Amino acid sequence: MSVRRLTALALLATTACTGTGSAHQTTQHPPSTTTDNPQPVTQPVRRRHNVAVVTTELRNQVAVLQLPSLRVARRIDIAADPKTVAAEPAKGGPIAVVSPGSGTVTLFGQRLQRVAVFRRFNSPQLAAFTPDGEYLLVTDAGAGMLSVIELTNHRVVGSVEVGEGAHHLAISPDGRRAWVALGETATAVVVVDIRNPRHPRVLRVIHPAVAAHDLSFSPDGRTVWVSSAHAGYVSVLRVSDGKEVARIPAGRAPQHVLFADGRAYLTSGYGSSIEMVDPHTRRVIRSVHTPYGSFNLAAAGGRLVVTSVLSGEVTELAAATLRRLHVTRVATVARSVAVLER
Repeated sequence: MSVRRLTALALLATTACTGTGSAHQTTQHPPSTTTDNPQPVTQPVRRRHNVAVVTTELRNQVAVLQLPSLRVARRIDIAADPKTVAAEPAKGGPIAVVSPGSGTVTLFGQRLQRVAVFRRFNSPQLAAFTPDGEYLLVTDAGAGMLSVIELTNHRVVGSVEVGEGAHHLAISPDGRRAWVALGETATAVVVVDIRNPRHPRVLRVIHPAVAAHDLSFSPDGRTVWVSSAHAGYVSVLRVSDGKEVARIPAGRAPQHVLFADGRAYLTSGYGSSIEMVDPHTRRVIRSVHTPYGSFNLAAAGGRLVVTSVLSGEVTELAAATLRRLHVTRVATVARSVAVLER
């Protein structure tokens, strides 16, 4: 194996979840928007299929996979360094692709047509849609900001400083709060009031017992499940005061957390596993093997889709049983995934 490839794999291993992108100088300008479509998408995805959208950052593309076959339907060129992707949950789109290395967030419509490109971010990391589907929140690690994009007119309409390293975020089911982890090994989690998305404001800072990685609100909104960059468990924090009320054993850290189909799913990329958890009893129901490096996951239509940043494989599982249905390799790196329900 060449020295160049060994170096590239080492860098991927150190940023296995989402990475921080290339270094950029901080800009004094707010993120700008373009709604031009320099590379038009001319072949709409057939609506009879659910599709998984996977970021393949080394290709500067997203791959669109048909479900349940995992056949690659097409590849879409995108701004350099696409790392994370988020889908609007209620309407089956739009989706947002975040590219830290080029400081951009690209918005696609339900048929995966490019509708807007937001530029001049410093180092955007994660995006999340509000439950009402009206706004998109974006964390910017370099600028230490949480920005709010209004989707009806494709404009940045609000922002608040949360702290350097702003990374993973979760939005409460009622759309009133956002929790932001300051880094992938975060010693601080910032709670933001987003009841008025145009004027978000910081409410308090929580310091978890162990360094936090990913965040996910439980469906009832009463707790936030926090994975760790170091510990082999997920902490359950009470929303009202940020206190830890439970610990759930999981695979080797770090993990990601997803609630779907009445269950919680915990992935461990380094442990090559996914755990199914009863969110009420917080007991592990089942654990199965996944390809090494399978960190990120998404769900729709009774199926889970898990991507491996270290093998480039995409795995489809039955959500109810974790039975493996299909596996395919889409690129050297398959980092993040979102599923559009058709």
